[in-house]
Amino acid sequence: MSKEGGGGAAMWVAGAGAAAVLMPFMLFVGVSGGGADPNMDVVAGGALNPKNVPAQYLPWVLKAGSMCPQITPPVIAAQIEAESGWINGRTSPVGAQGLSQFMPGTWAGWGRDDDGNGRINPFDPGDAIMAQGRYDCALARDVERYKARGIAAGPTLDLTLAAYNAGPGAVEKYGGIPPYRETRGYVVAIKNAMAKYTAIASDPGGGTIPAGQQMAFPLRGSFPVTSPYGMRVHPVTGVHKLHTGMDFGVAAGNPVLAAKEGTVTFSGWNAAYGNRVIISHGTIGGAQVSTTYNHMSALNVGVGQQVGVGTVVGLVGSTGYSTGAHLHFEVQQNGSYVNPAPWIGR
Repeated sequence: MSKEGGGGAAMWVAGAGAAAVLMPFMLFVGVSGGGADPNMDVVAGGALNPKNVPAQYLPWVLKAGSMCPQITPPVIAAQIEAESGWINGRTSPVGAQGLSQFMPGTWAGWGRDDDGNGRINPFDPGDAIMAQGRYDCALARDVERYKARGIAAGPTLDLTLAAYNAGPGAVEKYGGIPPYRETRGYVVAIKNAMAKYTAIASDPGGGTIPAGQQMAFPLRGSFPVTSPYGMRVHPVTGVHKLHTGMDFGVAAGNPVLAAKEGTVTFSGWNAAYGNRVIISHGTIGGAQVSTTYNHMSALNVGVGQQVGVGTVVGLVGSTGYSTGAHLHFEVQQNGSYVNPAPWIGR
């Protein structure tokens, strides 16, 4: 939290969350927009994937993430990672304390004896995490009132995270996420970190490839192509270059499906592609063929995993160089990008 809010300067702690925040904001927001309404509210994260949450904190994360619909357990977990790296007992250079990095003034209004040990202490994990949930939910209600009055715009989660970092007054003053490098980076870092804490209900891969096609469509339903394969002017850099795949305009949180059976060869972060999955499909027509799925908000498969047609590989998002929620889908033959359209019957 910042001096005004709860945490923020808190990203002083060394680690992935801190590193992400120090990167330039444009590093995360770039390439091809999806056509989803940027003010649309999407449920933040959903069910918790507990494997990355320290066991002693898990009950509190689940409880704090059930206080209001806007703040889910993956949000709580991602904030703690960014704020303190799950290391209790820290005090930041500006005085933020504990797992959730509360400033003393903010703690005085939100801290309670949630663990029942007879004291109200930001270094008690139960007290800190529950106070974080209460404060987040109160901020979410604040920003929704701002939006209802027309004095702020943007997704509720983004504005809530900005308010947690910079204070609700800054969100109200600027009518959205304040133009502070730290705050903008904080919002992006939390949303990116949510991927590892989100559990995805996965289809084991019982889908089928339509007759006459080489691959199935990588989404459930039909969605518009917002940017086809081919030469174009890059929407962020202005460079005329090859757009190596197809973009589909689809809201964040929609499942992304394996277009063909194969083996996952990459599942992780790429600076340009954000959360990315690459699946090798072996040799087809004498060429080694792979597909890639990019800019996702969450990942659901690991390297070496065998997947079938329709296996959920992740969720649509806007990570990496992306200007809005969409799926960037690619096909490679012998390592070179080719037009995906013929492969999926488009």
